[in-house]
Amino acid sequence: MKKVILSLIVLVATLPWLQNMGAQNVVQWRYDRTGIYKETGLQKSWTPDGPKMLWHYDGLGEGHSSLVVSASGKMYITGMTEGKGYVYEFDSNGKLLRKKEYGPEWDKSYNGTRGTVTPDNGKLYLMTGHGELICMNEADLTIAWKKSMINDFGGSNITWGICESPLIVGDKIIASPGGKQNNIVALNKNNGELIWSCPGDGEVSAYCSPILVADQQVPQVVTMMQKHIVGVDLATGKKLWSYEHINQHGVHPNVPIYADNMLLCTSGYGKGSVMLRLNNGGRSVEKVWESNLPDSRIGAMVKIGNYAYGSGDKNRFWFCLDWKTGEVKYKDNSIAIGNIISADGMLYCYSEKGELALVNVNPDKFDLAGKSSVTMGTDQHWAHPVIYKGTLYLRHGNTLMAYNIKN
Repeated sequence: MKKVILSLIVLVATLPWLQNMGAQNVVQWRYDRTGIYKETGLQKSWTPDGPKMLWHYDGLGEGHSSLVVSASGKMYITGMTEGKGYVYEFDSNGKLLRKKEYGPEWDKSYNGTRGTVTPDNGKLYLMTGHGELICMNEADLTIAWKKSMINDFGGSNITWGICESPLIVGDKIIASPGGKQNNIVALNKNNGELIWSCPGDGEVSAYCSPILVADQQVPQVVTMMQKHIVGVDLATGKKLWSYEHINQHGVHPNVPIYADNMLLCTSGYGKGSVMLRLNNGGRSVEKVWESNLPDSRIGAMVKIGNYAYGSGDKNRFWFCLDWKTGEVKYKDNSIAIGNIISADGMLYCYSEKGELALVNVNPDKFDLAGKSSVTMGTDQHWAHPVIYKGTLYLRHGNTLMAYNIKN
């Protein structure tokens, strides 16, 4: 009975987070980490020129992070200039309202900001490439508190810099220092104090942002570390289960996809995808299927109906998979591989070569409905697109672009 009561208490605590993410007034990493935007009335095809550009801003500095939108309607994104990280605040018309430095950023390889900001209740939370978890006041962009994943929790940095968008559930903020003892931690989002610590499997972090699985008997945080997928009790920090998932470089940046007791975890560098089923109220997992074909490196996937859509890495195709069996329904190389989001029955694919494609959700073929090229900006085409109130926002290094995609 005590376990049931505790589970109910945890579920009630998660309801504000779930309700907040159910509305389109807040956009965090990949909207609500699923990549599925709750927009309607969007264009079903594009002219040869692609969607109309509304505005662009040149001057973000180096970075791969995406735009977010807080409950106030203000838009935030990060960038690095001369080794320093900055938060940029915009209105919906592209006017720069404020710019504030927050400290050193990653300038060692593939320079620039990494993890996307998480907005929550008047605060902005971000993780730097050096593992500094920073809480800023949205009202004036001052720093309220910060914690070092390395110095405070015994973590280690990784080859291309820590990359994580902090997960907030109730009063907890979840992060992955990757230390031997403090492997995954929950901090008080108001002051940064430690609530619980999980030793996990003692592995370093793997560029992955955690997700919440709230509908199990034991609500839990799920993430991918260097060699394992891990589930941790949200209330206590106890490790519930782990599942071995190893690739060449210990790189697992794609957010796991959860639906109907099933977890789809996808990695590049030849590893591919594995589908796990949560059992025993979320206390254990079993493998449902595994495939080395859909092996997205950083582009993520989206689940729509009974299918999952995304692209590969070594397998340089766009894929549609049967969610339940892993059967490949199609593979297509009409455009280069890249990242993917979805809204209103359409896929938005942004390739590593700067191609922006609109694709019908169709499990039978990669059904192009429009394509254009992103010619502005700098460096790699890695930042994930964002949709907000009929506008598609796209970051390419130094440049932020806004496109009208309303019908």
